[in-house]
Amino acid sequence: MRTIKPQIEKIVLGIDPGTNVMGYGVLRVMGNKAEMVAMGVINMLKMHDPYLRLGHIFERVTGIIDEYKPDEMAIEAPFFGKNVQSMLKLGRAQGVAIAAAIQRDIPITEYEPKKIKVAITGNGAASKQQVAGMLQRMLHISDDDLHVQMDATDALGAAYCHFLQMGRPSSERRFKSWKDFVNKNAERIKS
Repeated sequence: MRTIKPQIEKIVLGIDPGTNVMGYGVLRVMGNKAEMVAMGVINMLKMHDPYLRLGHIFERVTGIIDEYKPDEMAIEAPFFGKNVQSMLKLGRAQGVAIAAAIQRDIPITEYEPKKIKVAITGNGAASKQQVAGMLQRMLHISDDDLHVQMDATDALGAAYCHFLQMGRPSSERRFKSWKDFVNKNAERIKS
C-alpha cells in the first residue's frame, strides 16, 4: 500500500528594493503550485530624511515578515547603472531589507533582474508591464488585485522566480547569517 506524503506549504517573500518605493510580494507554495497571498509597496516619497527612510524600510519589512511568516525571501539584486549615487542608495535599501530577514532567521536568495525577467517571460529585456501581465496570467490575479505600482509586481516576480528555482541547484547568492553574508560579499566590502 502506497502512502501519500503531505505537501509542505512554504511562504516566499519577494522584495524589489527601492528608496522611494519598495515593492513586496508574498507567495504560498504547495508542491508545484504557487498562489499570490499579498503584494504591495512601502511608499517613502513623503519622507525627506534618507536615514529615516532606511529605518522605515526596516520596520515595514519586519512587520511584513511578522504578518506573513515567510520561510524564505527572494530579493532583486541592484542593477549596475550609470548613476553611482542611485546605486549606493539602492544598495542601502536592499541591505536594510536583508537585515530584517536575517534578524528573523529567514534564508535569502538574491536574483539578478534579468534572471527574474527570463524566468517569468522568457525574455531578459522584458518590460515591467510584460512581467506584470505574465504574473497576472500565471497566478490568476484579477484586474482588481493587480497593483498599479510595478514595484509590487516586480517583487512578486522575484518571489515567483524563486518558486521556479526551488529544488534546483542555484548559482544565486544565499545568505543564512550575517557571517555568511559578509563572507560571500568580501569582494564588495573591501572595495
